Amino acid sequence: MIGYRQRGDAPVRRPAEFTPDLLERIEWRRRAADEPFRGVATADGIRPGLFPLRGTGLDVDGIRQAALDYMAALEPGQLAEGRFPMDDVTWRHWANGVRYFLRHGLCLEDLDQRQRDRALALIRTSLSAYGYTQIIDLMNLNLTMGELRGEEHLLNEWLYWFSIYGSPESGQPWGWQLDGHHICVNAVIVGDQMTLTPTFLGSEPTVAEGGRYAGTAAFRREEAVAARLFTSLTAEQRKSAVFADELPPELFVGAFRDNFELNHTGLPLGELTEPQRLIATDLLGLYVGRAREDHARVRMEEVLAHEAETYFAWAGEPNGVFYYRLHSPVILIEFEHMAGVMYANDHPTRRHIHTVVRTPNGNDYGIDLLRQHHERFHFKKEST
Repeated sequence: MIGYRQRGDAPVRRPAEFTPDLLERIEWRRRAADEPFRGVATADGIRPGLFPLRGTGLDVDGIRQAALDYMAALEPGQLAEGRFPMDDVTWRHWANGVRYFLRHGLCLEDLDQRQRDRALALIRTSLSAYGYTQIIDLMNLNLTMGELRGEEHLLNEWLYWFSIYGSPESGQPWGWQLDGHHICVNAVIVGDQMTLTPTFLGSEPTVAEGGRYAGTAAFRREEAVAARLFTSLTAEQRKSAVFADELPPELFVGAFRDNFELNHTGLPLGELTEPQRLIATDLLGLYVGRAREDHARVRMEEVLAHEAETYFAWAGEPNGVFYYRLHSPVILIEFEHMAGVMYANDHPTRRHIHTVVRTPNGNDYGIDLLRQHHERFHFKKEST
């Protein structure tokens, strides 16, 4: 199993405002990231053989070239700060909070326009038009919150950290990470296969009612399609789908829960009618479809191959606030209306949303693919 190593030259910063309680929470996150990676799994443990290392025939040269163009735009010191070994533990330091602790890589706010444009070009080349637009909208909504609070120095569209991992120039596995408030995306390329998880996307507010990006809205389709699916269920189907009377306090598999144990719960998609199945497929596609179209198509085939083992779980009211989960051996999606943080309200509303997508059974960060790559191409060399 490919692991992740700790960087010895990255001490914890301890400003005066870091209280003992906050420092302990930082250390808890470090300890969680340092645990040997297993992956999200059920109580039965990791199910092997789900993610074969194979050729897809997809072109990844454009993505790789965008990475090389970005790296070429950096000064030597920036490149040293913004690039990490493929097995670096910082992959697992992503977090959706506003605080800066455990951030790494280069902050987009500190890049010049040319460098920032090339970072965005790499993200855009890796994602679909829908996925890229969603990322930009969430960045812009982060500024909206900064405008509402008068804290644009803490909340703006460029306060996100970007990192390159591995060796895109050599044809070896590589990847990139975008990390910051409400946006954490991990992309790994192994051969011509791409893994785009964990991906955490959220927003507060979800609609910009004024300011520089007035009219921007987020997650409307993710809300509407899920509500339509739940509303379509019969009374008996709802008994299977609803797993709790109240929304959980937070997503189950968010940041620093790479090894979380979560059993399949809810209504199997195999028990849906054909019209319901089409809605469920549309809902899955909203998350899978964040990846570039050709890679999303391959990923969707993988996901639908396990459709009979995919469960839809629900809590809440379709016309109010709710939580839902789509969970199979190869994908885990969570969506939740959250209590306010910036708005400081203690009950969930549609103004604050969190979502996360995981690849269970050991392939978050492409780790299962990386393990197979190492065994196939490096173990033989090391043994000779």
